[in-house]
Amino acid sequence: MAMVETRTRAFACPAKYFQGIGEFDLLESYTSIYGKKAFYTIDGFLYDDLKKRLDKSYENSKSVFEAMRFGGECSYNEVDRTIEKFQQSQADVLVGAGGGKTLDTAKAAADKMGVPVIVVPTSASCDAPCSAMSVMYTDTGEYIHNIRHKKNPEIVLVDTGIVSKAPVRLFVAGMGDALSTAFEGHANQASFSPNYVGKGYRCTNTGVALAELSFEILMEQGVSALNALKQGVCTEAVENVIEANTLLSGVGFENTSCAAAHGIHAGLTQIPSTHKYLHGEKVAFGVVCQMVMENTPKEIVERVMDFCNEVGLPTTLEELDVEATPENVMTIADTVVNNNKLIYAEPFKITLDFVYNSIMAADAMGHYYKQASSVRA
Repeated sequence: MAMVETRTRAFACPAKYFQGIGEFDLLESYTSIYGKKAFYTIDGFLYDDLKKRLDKSYENSKSVFEAMRFGGECSYNEVDRTIEKFQQSQADVLVGAGGGKTLDTAKAAADKMGVPVIVVPTSASCDAPCSAMSVMYTDTGEYIHNIRHKKNPEIVLVDTGIVSKAPVRLFVAGMGDALSTAFEGHANQASFSPNYVGKGYRCTNTGVALAELSFEILMEQGVSALNALKQGVCTEAVENVIEANTLLSGVGFENTSCAAAHGIHAGLTQIPSTHKYLHGEKVAFGVVCQMVMENTPKEIVERVMDFCNEVGLPTTLEELDVEATPENVMTIADTVVNNNKLIYAEPFKITLDFVYNSIMAADAMGHYYKQASSVRA
């Protein structure tokens, strides 16, 4: 990744962000800001339940809505289908409710039409909802590329009552994704690499500070939040970590950019056995690799490794069902160096041997800290 060609700094974020228990049932009051009629694309697994809640919230209002069941992939065909249904409904605002692919489809369709979009994540599994980006796939789920939109969502609305009832594994994966944001933000700041705002600009200190706050919340409250969710309850710690996963990490990554941790994630996807693992789970191991590459101070390494071991984030290849053979590690490293640009945001020279050695050392470090934590226990 080339050094940014301007000294101009830029910062982007959603126009508004709301987070709290029961916010989903207030959606009519938010959609009515943009017009009388709303159109929803809703995650298939949640469609029936959320549609019933919308029926109730709109029944005594002056607004109306239509809804469609999301097709399952954020593909160009699904974006076009959403646009067709939206235009047939003659709605004023588009709402996406569900997982990352549902939200990305809504953002892409709204950007293409030039209409307002409201994003309603139903889990805290990644930091994508706040961004002006969509990850595009084929109809059968193969990754194509990322696309950038002209603006961020008008509203990101997080109903923590819904999010806290999502599978705990999704919440933990969200922490893995958010864990990388400060590390990658610092790398991009040091190398003067472009962020994801528009054509790419220097990151602001504000963006880096938000990424750092996300990291501190995870370190201080992540374990408490996870323990609460395992009991099926939403506490202040849960609310704080949801904010860290969604808003702080989301605004943080868009305004600073990704680096080695997400580059390693891209490499891991070339190993078929990793496909059953979530994005944030693979990114967590990428953080371990980035710490090795950057020779991160021991006290930070220990803090991160202890956190990952406590919440169940992978720190070894074995935990991602990857055998640490030279062939597998070289496959990962080759993808990182030759087929993905993210690693080049790091502020030092990147070579294939360097990345290979870092992955092998990271895997060994992961095993070391797992053994050390088991001895302490």
